[in-house]
Amino acid sequence: MQRAVSVVARLGFRLQAFSPDLCRPLSFTQDVLRRTPLYDFHLAHGGKMVAFAGWSLPVQYQDSHTDSHLHTRQHCSLFDVSHMLQISVPAAGAVHLATALLENPEVKLAGLAARDSLRLEAGLCLYGNDIDEHTTPVEGSLSWTLGKRRRAAMDFPGAKVIVPQLKGKVQRRRVGLMCEGAPMRAHSPILNMEGTMIGTVTSGCPSPSLKKNVAMGYVPFEYSRPGTKLMVEVRRKQQMAVVSKMPFVPTNYYTLK
Repeated sequence: MQRAVSVVARLGFRLQAFSPDLCRPLSFTQDVLRRTPLYDFHLAHGGKMVAFAGWSLPVQYQDSHTDSHLHTRQHCSLFDVSHMLQISVPAAGAVHLATALLENPEVKLAGLAARDSLRLEAGLCLYGNDIDEHTTPVEGSLSWTLGKRRRAAMDFPGAKVIVPQLKGKVQRRRVGLMCEGAPMRAHSPILNMEGTMIGTVTSGCPSPSLKKNVAMGYVPFEYSRPGTKLMVEVRRKQQMAVVSKMPFVPTNYYTLK
């Protein structure tokens, strides 16, 4: 990973923040998909392109989803996130940079499939699935995003609702779930042991690292303690699940110093 980062430095690229005007929502039709500067690069490397939020992006390459996921865990992978319009290198240099990074034998290309299973193993939320504008940080198990100073000053949007939640109980919490059998998917009902529906799965997939099924979803606070036994309904069949701590796989993030 360090060798890959050093390539960026040698090529003279610097991460540049886009102006807020460029971060506005994009308008598009179903028949017209936007392309990132790496579109032709993806095709040349065997990328299987799919529609994603109005963009044409690779879901995977020649390696299987599982192989790509595990390679990322063990070594290093390159994802195209230029559709997010947050940080970038100059578009004209994108292919040159990607090509240079792939000269490192540890680096491989990875697509949307691996990115989704990796973020789920890490317990990271996908906006629109696991959190939205109606979710508070406390409900979403994201209280760590609120610093002590801001909690005391209550100078952030929604503070009058969120700060009391920090001090007491909330009606629902985002939790991790693990189960055997068929994989849990978004919208799968979560039930208590009496068979009453108490929540819904928001994201779920088989974990290539754990060889188990993992998911996230929202349940009432009294069912949110790790180790709590629940049931999920998958393909109209009920199966056992257990509330689990997140991240499911220990994090090993690389921090550039």
